[in-house]
Amino acid sequence: MGLTGVNSCTTWTLTAADDGNNGQVNTDVRNAEFVHFAGGDQCRYAAWKGTALEASVESVVAKGGGSGGGSAGHHINSPVVYDACNGSVTSAEALANPYDSYISFTTGMFQWAHYGDVINDSHFVTRDRMGRTMAFLARAVKDGLTPGGAAWGVGVEEGGGSLFLDRDGKATQYGKDAYVVLAESEPNDTRATAGDATALASPGSITGGMKSTSDRDYFRVTLASGRTATLNCAVPTAYDADVYWLDSSGGTLERSVTDGAGADESLTFTRTASGTGTYYVDVEAYSGSGAAPYTCTLTKG
Repeated sequence: MGLTGVNSCTTWTLTAADDGNNGQVNTDVRNAEFVHFAGGDQCRYAAWKGTALEASVESVVAKGGGSGGGSAGHHINSPVVYDACNGSVTSAEALANPYDSYISFTTGMFQWAHYGDVINDSHFVTRDRMGRTMAFLARAVKDGLTPGGAAWGVGVEEGGGSLFLDRDGKATQYGKDAYVVLAESEPNDTRATAGDATALASPGSITGGMKSTSDRDYFRVTLASGRTATLNCAVPTAYDADVYWLDSSGGTLERSVTDGAGADESLTFTRTASGTGTYYVDVEAYSGSGAAPYTCTLTKG
């Protein structure tokens, strides 16, 4: 194969759902060290849910191997799968109607350690899919598809982008862009109920909405000594929101309070103390309200 450490590769093309119960297919998969799902049609992959193939792939990961893929193969490896069984939806369509008939999900297929409550998306930048990922996450939280009450989106760009998750839960980006997004889960109106963004990759995104003129959203983050956090928030025109960087006791360390509905906010903070500290991002409604989502990109440099 010309790849370091790879001495063989077996390719199977399955054309029917029941092929997932083929004996030779499952023997080959169970003997593999990594299972790669090619791009194509994730609806066909979702049809293997409940077949012997599902358990065979899971056995590869259980023994220390891996599972992944590109495009449709990336989609199928999240616990909530946008299966596209009714057709493919664009960001514009999904944002206009998160219950568009083209949006359908398959759940309960693969459940990987350290990868719960996730929806994968692909061709992320080239096909402008951040919008539809936001709609998918909103649906997952609203419809209870993610039992933790929050939802993560992982979008990977085409042309060599990948996000590798090791057995300890550490995610590493390779190649082109990979994005990790955390959707707001109510109630998160206090530090005690803050959304947990401590595992958010860098750069990563947190999103929510200002449901009332007194709404505030908290997200818990961590920062190591000597690291600098930069927060850039895109605010919709429906309201004016301000952003605060708080210490573990709720004291304000940095803030961004640009005046005007739709005015974006940004701030920067550097941790000088030793060790790793816990902080909170506080997004507050200053005037106006609405369900239109804000998106804050957090980068740790």
